Amino acid sequence: MDEKLLEIRNLAVEYHTDEAVVYAVNNVNLTVKKGETIGLVGETGAGKTTIARSILRILPPPTARIVSGEILFNSTDLLKLSEKEMQKVRGNKIAMIFQDPMTALNPIETVGFQIAEAIQRHNKITHFEAEKRACDMLEMVGIPMERYSEYPHQFSGGMKQRVVIAMALSCNPELLLADEPTTALDVTIQAQVLDMMESLKKRLGTSVVLITHDLGVVADTCDSVAVVYAGEIVERGTVEHIFDFAAHPYTLGLFGSLPQLDSKERRLKPIKGMMPDPTNLPPGCRFYERCPEAIKECAEAPPPDVEVAPGHTVKCIRVKGDAA
Repeated sequence: MDEKLLEIRNLAVEYHTDEAVVYAVNNVNLTVKKGETIGLVGETGAGKTTIARSILRILPPPTARIVSGEILFNSTDLLKLSEKEMQKVRGNKIAMIFQDPMTALNPIETVGFQIAEAIQRHNKITHFEAEKRACDMLEMVGIPMERYSEYPHQFSGGMKQRVVIAMALSCNPELLLADEPTTALDVTIQAQVLDMMESLKKRLGTSVVLITHDLGVVADTCDSVAVVYAGEIVERGTVEHIFDFAAHPYTLGLFGSLPQLDSKERRLKPIKGMMPDPTNLPPGCRFYERCPEAIKECAEAPPPDVEVAPGHTVKCIRVKGDAA
């Protein structure tokens, strides 16, 4: 799992409106190794989905603009490919599970047809062969092939999500972008979907970028984690090291806001305040106004990335490096 599959370098994304410019993603660096599952965690509006959509280049035109950076997939910069070349990548080499299965499926087409269409678009096979593979994919995610000709409204929320996963994996992609795939599901179905994704990942050798708010899901399914705040990755490392030795005040705040069964505390400790206005970001640390450990220097200049242990980086001037 040492070989790089995806490498994002200094990615910056802006949304331009008539009123202002929204600085959604700011100089993000991220690496995904072959066979790795990495979790992107953070508050709503932190920029997680924008990062994922930038990889597939499906940001909404004309407002969204990738203003700088590189997205290297198998050493090829996706940002330099033509739209026709990107169509060969989407669904075939990189696939995405969207957040809401209700809107990800076409309501007037059968679920089987939608999976078969994706398969036939990227493979030189007959319609009959595509139908057969679509049936196999439905069976793989626990849906009887007899339901091939049914429509999305005939499926429950959990079953719809299984269909979306089957569609995303139908062409055996090398990278799967899962945007909060279990948010709309109850706990029981959520566990089933996560177990199924983990099983399919091992079976197909797929790398996964999992976007979620749930640190429990990250602990169960991910190899590494990147904590995103106000368009930046503020902490990055293996799941074990982040959970045991979290160093950034925001990451510590996320853990502090979770209920602890072995704690005698009667109240949770939420992170006070709100994220900064993305149209008017502060010049220094983005977490400065909410940080309980902030000092004057935090507001003056952006903090550097400090390596506190091999592979574990933190964006904070108060954190001591591994060599310190």
